[in-house]
Amino acid sequence: MRELRIRTLAGVFIVAGVLSWAGARLWNAVGTLPSVPLAAPIVLAIIAVILLSTALSIRARLRAQRERRPEAKGVDPLMAARAVVFGQASALVAALVAGMYGGTGVFLLESLDIPARRDQAIYAGFSVLAGIGVIVAAIFLERVCKLPEDDEHNGTGAAPTV
Repeated sequence: MRELRIRTLAGVFIVAGVLSWAGARLWNAVGTLPSVPLAAPIVLAIIAVILLSTALSIRARLRAQRERRPEAKGVDPLMAARAVVFGQASALVAALVAGMYGGTGVFLLESLDIPARRDQAIYAGFSVLAGIGVIVAAIFLERVCKLPEDDEHNGTGAAPTV
């Protein structure tokens, strides 16, 4: 597996943000603007918590295994690989969604005097923060599941599985 690249995630975020900002301007010219749902930051935060708890669980199990504790449960390599794939997919989607809501939020900054638009800008801001939380949790999960000997053999730091 290939490692997540911050550059790729940043590129997705920026492109989505610019397109969303332009789309919001165009859509506003028609007279309405699609709303930012209140559920967006909540769902992203839940995904970040799931990724973080998975990473902490795997890390604790690996530590117990390394210390050769008798009650230690091993980490199934296939389960760890699935967790990493879920984390990578979540990070890419979060970068896209955070970029979309970020672009919309930047557009909404022009009209903060309207209460409905101010609320939408707040929801968009929280969505961006929650999306960044998903990305951070996914990168942490990937680092937890990374094989240490892969760094020495090929120098790329790839193959984040246990």
